Amino acid sequence: MSSSNRTGSSPLIFILTSIPGLPMSSYWMALPLCCLYLLMLLGNCTLLWVIKTDHSLHTPMYYLLSMLAMADLGLSLSTLPTMLAIFWFESTSLCFEACIVQMYFIHSFSAIESGVLVAMAFDRFVAFVTLCAMPLS
Repeated sequence: MSSSNRTGSSPLIFILTSIPGLPMSSYWMALPLCCLYLLMLLGNCTLLWVIKTDHSLHTPMYYLLSMLAMADLGLSLSTLPTMLAIFWFESTSLCFEACIVQMYFIHSFSAIESGVLVAMAFDRFVAFVTLCAMPLS
């Protein structure tokens, strides 16, 4: 008696849906998102350029701000193109590998952003404690 247990493998695809209550072809929803995306890119790149070119800003707090801008750029670059593809091109499927990669980058950049914010809070705490420890005379 020979039994075979064969399962057919098919590619895993996630079906993405739009925002509930909105029509699927919502170009008007994508236009403000695209404008905000471009504004965010311009603002973060300008901040990084100013910190890089002005040597008086090469202090720990501005290094932390530039790290926060880089984390923000990475987080938005990993999520917003997929959202715009859903809204503009009505691409409603995403393969499993792309979903895993996007989840990895979202979680990585979120953790980096949280770590940088903790470092900034600690930097301000140390500055405040040092200021309070100085004699007033």
